[in-house]
Amino acid sequence: MPALNIIVLRDLLQRVPPRLRGISNEVAETKPSPSAWSRKEELGHLLDSAANNHQRIVRAQSENGLAMPGYEQNRWVSVHGYQRRDWSELIDTWQAINRQLLAAAEAIPDAAWSHTLTVAASEPLTLQFVFDDYVDHMLHHLKHIGIDVSDLKSNAPQLDKIGAA
Repeated sequence: MPALNIIVLRDLLQRVPPRLRGISNEVAETKPSPSAWSRKEELGHLLDSAANNHQRIVRAQSENGLAMPGYEQNRWVSVHGYQRRDWSELIDTWQAINRQLLAAAEAIPDAAWSHTLTVAASEPLTLQFVFDDYVDHMLHHLKHIGIDVSDLKSNAPQLDKIGAA
């Protein structure tokens, strides 16, 4: 069981929402350039990532060799209209969907962490890799949004590489 990233995700669910709430709606909707995502859209992308990874985590627990589709990230962000949504609503949704994903990850039997799946045209990935990659991906985007994750380093040595990026 990859206990480390389960601990990291639990910690993120406690520490990140107040930090996100420290960003005003006006700042959250500012786009650094016309083609770049705003903080709202980037957090919305994390909602879409959570939805897709939740499916992968739940299904791969009981089925080895699963083939899962990918998703068009920019299209999903556009379809959900995150730029027009309230920042507080997006924060609440981020926390709720990640609690759901955490519950699914905590339920993974030890033997299922080695189950494999493919995503779109990927090589086979272990369920453990998918979960670890999900947490790393989230941390990357939270840092890009402007959330300090450096205090989580004591819980997650792999965050050192994120801090250097």
